[in-house]
Amino acid sequence: MNYLKIKRALDLLFATILLIIFSPLFLIISIMILIDSKRPIFFLQDRIGKDGEVFKMIKFRSMVVGAEKGGVYEFKNDKRVTKVGKFLRKTSLDELPQLINIIKGEMSFIGPRPVLTYHPWKYEEYSVEQKKRFSVRPGITGLAQINGRKAVDWNKRIEYDIEYINKLSLFIDLKILIKTVLNVILMKNNENIGKTN
Repeated sequence: MNYLKIKRALDLLFATILLIIFSPLFLIISIMILIDSKRPIFFLQDRIGKDGEVFKMIKFRSMVVGAEKGGVYEFKNDKRVTKVGKFLRKTSLDELPQLINIIKGEMSFIGPRPVLTYHPWKYEEYSVEQKKRFSVRPGITGLAQINGRKAVDWNKRIEYDIEYINKLSLFIDLKILIKTVLNVILMKNNENIGKTN
């Protein structure tokens, strides 16, 4: 069987299991957000997915409403980040709702991180080589994320994305998953230095 089919089946299985397991946590975080900064609980943002298709990526809202008007870049001690948002970002719990994106078939656990529709470039502005990153479902984490995450410039990130696609296998997915879990536990590389993710 083609690995991509196996990968999709595993994504669907584990995303469903994790969504059930973490449902109490979803409720707790939702209440925390409502108490801290009211609605909306979720932040939906247009991202470019597989084959250039645009989808709504879901996160727990960690910034004030309308924060994007202040620019796509987030910096250290950004006042747009809410009190609860600081905790969610530090622990990467703001990414948890992307389990829903996985179940819907828009994302995978592992793959190139989905980019904004206008940043760093519009889809048509990527080179033919760079567009290879859109040949698979985008991921919650990927090769670029375990190699510096937000500290890596966009051209290098895309190089990592293409390298991932060229080496795509169960082995590399497991390697990325393990390193991601370690980074989350150590809260490593999750501070933005001026480049959106």
